[in-house]
Amino acid sequence: QVQLVESGGGLVQPGGSLRLSCAASGIIFSDYIMNWYRQAPGKQREFVAAITKHYGTNYADSVKGRATIFRDNSRKTVYLQIRSLNREDTAVYLCNANHPTATSNYWGQGTQVTVSS
Repeated sequence: QVQLVESGGGLVQPGGSLRLSCAASGIIFSDYIMNWYRQAPGKQREFVAAITKHYGTNYADSVKGRATIFRDNSRKTVYLQIRSLNREDTAVYLCNANHPTATSNYWGQGTQVTVSS
């Protein structure tokens, strides 16, 4: 059974930073592209960041320069660190595992990030 479990969300003041984690089980983690998405209330889910099996990264313009995605294959965990948080970063952050050649695609339940003073 595949599981993606996010953690690290919470209430953060504007200008603050946080690090989200996503622990995977039930997949060959190192084979997967790992993504972070987010969904704010009343808005569509949007891409935030991705990291390939070869550690290539890609970021949405909205977080470029403020976010870092990295992975630890030995721990089957992907991380997202964001600094200089603002209210527009408030959302549920979801972890996604996507196999580049197979049809496997999995989602976590998400972790809430709220940026507020």
